[in-house]
Amino acid sequence: MGYIIIKTTFENKKDAELITRKLIDAKLAACIQLSGVESYYRWNDKTEKSNEYKIEIKTLSKNYKKIEEFILKNHKYEIPEIVAVKIKKGSKKYLNWIKENS
Repeated sequence: MGYIIIKTTFENKKDAELITRKLIDAKLAACIQLSGVESYYRWNDKTEKSNEYKIEIKTLSKNYKKIEEFILKNHKYEIPEIVAVKIKKGSKKYLNWIKENS
């Protein structure tokens, strides 16, 4: 069984909280951390800067596709960031908790 952290960002905290609650309620994630970030990126051939809200979704690898589809369906960005990072190691108790709650 694999464990991952999926990252995405939102324009405002309300949207980030809404997606967070829906993913937790659907048992697609055991834990989601939300934080404010300052993002710099290229868009339409210009360097942009935005204050955004990032969520980090702790879940099982098998949930990736459902979470990706959910984010794409409910996100306001034209091309939202959706990246997954494999958890190579973690405490056994924490990983078991993720498994039980995702």
